[in-house]
Amino acid sequence: MSAVEWKVAVGASETTAVYEPGAGTSAELPLFVCAHGAGGNMADRGILATANAFREHGVGVVRFNFLYKERGSSRPDPMPLLMETTAAVVARARDELSPERLVIGGRSMGGRAASMLAADGYAADGLLLLAYPLHPAGQPEKLRTAHLPKIRMPVLAFSGTRDPLCTRDLMERALQTVTATWDMRWIEGADHSFHVLKSSGTNDAAVMAHIAASSAMWLSRLPGMERAG
Repeated sequence: MSAVEWKVAVGASETTAVYEPGAGTSAELPLFVCAHGAGGNMADRGILATANAFREHGVGVVRFNFLYKERGSSRPDPMPLLMETTAAVVARARDELSPERLVIGGRSMGGRAASMLAADGYAADGLLLLAYPLHPAGQPEKLRTAHLPKIRMPVLAFSGTRDPLCTRDLMERALQTVTATWDMRWIEGADHSFHVLKSSGTNDAAVMAHIAASSAMWLSRLPGMERAG
């Protein structure tokens, strides 16, 4: 099955979403609805690299534009509208694909919007955060943590140790207030885009392949994911 494009209604507006199946996937395998970051879009380099790596590891991916990007703006929508857009795309994915398991999340701001949905009790099988923006760059006092203790679904989160938007000790301190099963993984030497220096001995593609492989393993262990045979 090749990529499928949808037009998704969000209130009186409309946005674009694309579904691409994972290698060898069926409806019994997980689907990741992956939102983009504030400065990106559904077809930026980071989202495409993420989607391709996940698909290679058997995870189907739905990527989409938030409304401001769909209309060509660089000014992010208010958080309630980001959340509404994510929920609309998830609902369309469920209607079209009826996946056995569905996880929400995405990169940076997109992951944050999904985490806000999760904190509000939105129904999904898990939350997958790629470079969660814990605070604005250079402003560690402005933490985006108040909603995290309300999350109940399983969480897998990846952040780089050089990420200026996620100071490690502050994140680890925030996680002490979280009761959900939260698997926090640090990518040594990676920045907010999961870019690593040449001196690290690895490269960006290898980092993303590691994230995708680790995510696929985590997804396979979510409650109810086991299959006989």
